[in-house]
Amino acid sequence: MDTVFKFLFDFLGQFFGSLWSIITGFFGGIGGAFNFPAYINIINAYTTELGGLAWGIAILAIVLLVAVLVLAIWLIVVGLKKFIRSHRRRKDTNSLVNEVQALNKEVMRLNLEKDKILSMKVSQIGLNPNEIAELTGEELEALNNGEEEQAGSRFYKLAEIDTLWADYQPPVYDNNITLEEFCDRFRLFACSQLHLYYDIKIIRLFVAAFASTRLIILQGISGTGKTSLPYAFGKFVSNPAVIASVQPSWRDRSELFGYFNEFTKKFNETELLRAMYEASYNENIYPVILDEMNIARVEYYFAEMLSILEMPSRDEWVVDIVPNSWADDPKHIVNGQIQIPGNMWYIGTANNDDSTFAITDKVYDRAMPIEINTKGVAFDAPYTEPININYKHFEALLDDAKAKYIVSEESLKKLNLLDDYVIEHFRIAFGNRIVKQLRDFVPAYVGCGGTEIDGLDYVLARKVFRKFESLNLSYIRDEIDGLCAYIDELFGEENMNECKDYLRMLKKLV
Repeated sequence: MDTVFKFLFDFLGQFFGSLWSIITGFFGGIGGAFNFPAYINIINAYTTELGGLAWGIAILAIVLLVAVLVLAIWLIVVGLKKFIRSHRRRKDTNSLVNEVQALNKEVMRLNLEKDKILSMKVSQIGLNPNEIAELTGEELEALNNGEEEQAGSRFYKLAEIDTLWADYQPPVYDNNITLEEFCDRFRLFACSQLHLYYDIKIIRLFVAAFASTRLIILQGISGTGKTSLPYAFGKFVSNPAVIASVQPSWRDRSELFGYFNEFTKKFNETELLRAMYEASYNENIYPVILDEMNIARVEYYFAEMLSILEMPSRDEWVVDIVPNSWADDPKHIVNGQIQIPGNMWYIGTANNDDSTFAITDKVYDRAMPIEINTKGVAFDAPYTEPININYKHFEALLDDAKAKYIVSEESLKKLNLLDDYVIEHFRIAFGNRIVKQLRDFVPAYVGCGGTEIDGLDYVLARKVFRKFESLNLSYIRDEIDGLCAYIDELFGEENMNECKDYLRMLKKLV
């Protein structure tokens, strides 16, 4: 056993003894390198033996040694400082990491708490909590701020109309006026009260257009009074026009009627919808101005209205507003639908420039375009009061004109001959819709004080020959003179000037 202990002592002693020698040698070497008394003793020992040159070498050696020792001390100090600084930075970094981790945990906890509160609010207003991600920033902010659904009907403006018009009593209407007097008084009213000057022909065309369609398009150069004409008309019939300024972003029917907000459970009502609902309570004439209507594509946002207004029965003039019915919906919203009122007409203004879209044939065929390309000449007029006329009497005046001034058979035969000529030479036909509008418009124009031939002239120019613009004008250029000659043969050289001027203008464009 003693032998084993002796072996372990010798064997391990070799390692630990050498390790101790290294440690003692390292620190002993450092102590010896900085043993300044030893250096002094050596210098004293050689003081008597060193000569002049030897002393110079000895002093140089002493200086070099001192520099080395100072450098060693400086390196040790710098190393210690860097170590301490690095240790502190590592400590600070660890502290920041720990703090960030703690903050992240707190944020996660607060988000979970917020989601719980938000889910409770969403479920209270009837939304599925899974729909939270689909909410807009404003809706989320409103919800987080505690803005809750207001009580009452989802149709705020329409419900207000129910209250305001509950006790409505119709006024005494001026229903003794004739159609021609209506046009004359309208012109005098616009002049005397609004300082708007219109040629009587423009007034007659405008009023007669009400007989043929629900959509009237006023077009021409800027500054000729396109918007002012329906505005003055609303003032004249004692019911100011509703102005809907069309925006370039309009793409669907929601721009006209509004839309139901699934988040707030409210319907965002437009001014047009409000006017439509109000019109169902009375018999006033309601002109609606679609200002700059072709700054967006008309066939997009007005497509549904174009189709509905083509229905032969007004009972079919119905628009779906919401998909279901609520108990507190306004009185005239039945099964989520609203009836388009029969006392409302839509009047669009259109400019043709780089900022607008071309109005398509689909729209033109269903509308009555009125060209206003000249500024009115000022004239004196006596002060003229507006009138109170209900739409039923206004329509009766137009219907009476249709019955009294039916387009003559002679004119219809000439139209058929002209139709055959246009089909043969230009491959364009009138179409039944245009013929029907012509039969409605021309008698009304005569009732307004115009003549049958002028009414025919205008409809053909603006509804039929307008289609020539879609043809290659260079190919039909030579045919235009023949068409003008044929029109003179049918109707006389002194008539149909609107058509001939328009055709000659097309010829100049080539």
